[in-house]
Amino acid sequence: MNSFSRLIFTLLVLVGILAASGCTSQRDTSIPWSRPANWEGQVPGMGTTPGGGR
Repeated sequence: MNSFSRLIFTLLVLVGILAASGCTSQRDTSIPWSRPANWEGQVPGMGTTPGGGR
């Protein structure tokens, strides 16, 4: 291959890799694991309700 053909081939391979990798966006979804649960980040045994629901 001459240098121009090699350059075109390399560019096509790079574009193909970029197209196959795809992109994702951070958006709010209805999937429950996309955001933390209400109880995460709290001290264990210390609920948000007085008395801990006991």
